[in-house]
Amino acid sequence: MKKKIVSVLLAASMVLALTACGGSGNAGKDAATEAGADAASTAAQASVTNTASNVLAINLASEPDYLDPILSSSSDGGTLAENSFSGLYTYSKDQELIPAVAAEMPEVSEDGLTYTVKLKETKWSDGSDLTANDFVYSWNRAADENTAADYGYLFDVVARKDDGKLDVEATDDYTLVVKLNAPCPYFTSLMAFTTFFPVPQASIEAADPDGTNPGAWAQEAGFVSNGAFTLKEWKHNESMVYVKNPNYWDADNVTMDELHFMLSADDTAIYAAYNSGDLDFADTVPNDEVPALKENPEFHVVDNLGTYYLAFNVGSDLFADKTPEQAADIRHAIALLIDRRYIVDTVGLCEQVPADSYIPLGMSDGNGGEFKTSDISYYDAESTDVEKAKSLLEGAGYSFTDNGDGTYAISPALTLPYIINENTLHQGVAECIQQDLAALGIEMTIQTEDWNVFLEDRKKGNYTFAREGWLADFDDPINMLEMFASNSGNDDPQLGKSTSPAAPKWDEYDKLISDIKTSNDFAKRAEMMHQAEDMLMDTWAVIPIYYYNDLYVQKANVDGVFSTVFGHKYFMHATKN
Repeated sequence: MKKKIVSVLLAASMVLALTACGGSGNAGKDAATEAGADAASTAAQASVTNTASNVLAINLASEPDYLDPILSSSSDGGTLAENSFSGLYTYSKDQELIPAVAAEMPEVSEDGLTYTVKLKETKWSDGSDLTANDFVYSWNRAADENTAADYGYLFDVVARKDDGKLDVEATDDYTLVVKLNAPCPYFTSLMAFTTFFPVPQASIEAADPDGTNPGAWAQEAGFVSNGAFTLKEWKHNESMVYVKNPNYWDADNVTMDELHFMLSADDTAIYAAYNSGDLDFADTVPNDEVPALKENPEFHVVDNLGTYYLAFNVGSDLFADKTPEQAADIRHAIALLIDRRYIVDTVGLCEQVPADSYIPLGMSDGNGGEFKTSDISYYDAESTDVEKAKSLLEGAGYSFTDNGDGTYAISPALTLPYIINENTLHQGVAECIQQDLAALGIEMTIQTEDWNVFLEDRKKGNYTFAREGWLADFDDPINMLEMFASNSGNDDPQLGKSTSPAAPKWDEYDKLISDIKTSNDFAKRAEMMHQAEDMLMDTWAVIPIYYYNDLYVQKANVDGVFSTVFGHKYFMHATKN
């Protein structure tokens, strides 16, 4: 999910910490750690506690792109969906997959192709019955290309009927039967993902009778949902108030009466609100506060399963007069110039691991093993290679003049406009990369965009070079590979979509992803996923920087909030004393 989830990792927008670039990486980190130890008690004393025990005040991000769980593809949107909707399955605080609307774990046929799910008798927030037919409708809506859901491709694993609809049936009000194209080792996890959540058909069709605005039904407060909380008030670009839903299936165990969300991407304002007691939980802090907070018990760093990376639009005018090979060499050169260790030590500050591949550490291979092994590396993540980068650019038609100070002037001029969303981490990473590229005379300009504009520009290919992040939505590499198939709404590099002669041919990748999804041989499937990662990295349209973890601050009197490695936060069991 874009970080935001996404963003939101993706996600990246939720991993927010920074110190200024300059000096050696290790020296900067040591100084920051020392400063943090000296300032920790002062920072803790400056934080005021709000004792209103029935209200939790939160900041996740700025104005959400969508509150419809089927349309959202950001991490902040995913967290809002997890707290206001409920799918068949969910995650416990121990990150175990457990039943939610489902009464029990699914019954799976011997051949792995049929899933039978028994549902609890639950209700929508308006008191109407929620049945298996709601899932039939919701899943078909998500898979319908007219809905334009970024995650519509996730339903490719489900078989289709002769009329094109998903082979999903309600055999009675509380039994759902799903037929798959091939055994899918992660299908139960998919049923816990927000795109598989139920949405209210009557509300959707009333708000959008001609089907031209699929998200219209959830653009203001008061819409019907089925989760722990419902949205009562929404002051756009300012705040949201969620209230406990008495019709939620597990309402007896929901401890908060209200969730108050501050909508902002200004981490200075957010941190001021946190310290004044106006926030109990914040997913961001300003760059210069991280060293002081490291020794503060209110500061938390948790594991994530995802990658902070950069993306090139393969159809950009930058590559207009290049062959696909030359365009890939330009992108490869950029990747080799970036000092990831310096970024982690002076900007990340939370012991992130520099990334030498796209698939992150710790992800399973779907065949009982771990996907990323020690021998998988596409470059040395601990160093740069200026000479190789220079040679690649020369092969792509550029020449260099030695400036005599260890840097070069490039001809013709090479300028990279780089877009980010507002955030001190992303600004700091961008400035470090800007400095790295200057070694070969490459000028990188940094352009900051509002969150929703940023998401749309990446999705539509209205950019050359962009900050990206992806948190896994389930623990299988296909999640991070299928997003680059040409039918994906998350294919920001425009692979298989761009008609530029410089863009790589992508039919083989699309076929490989399709073969992975229909393979009955899990060992062969793992091999094919390695092939897919190789193909993706050969384009250099994706440049990994580091593997994610996630930081946040939470008041000492708050307990019961938990998060998953997928970047979602769960507030329904929070307590305050």
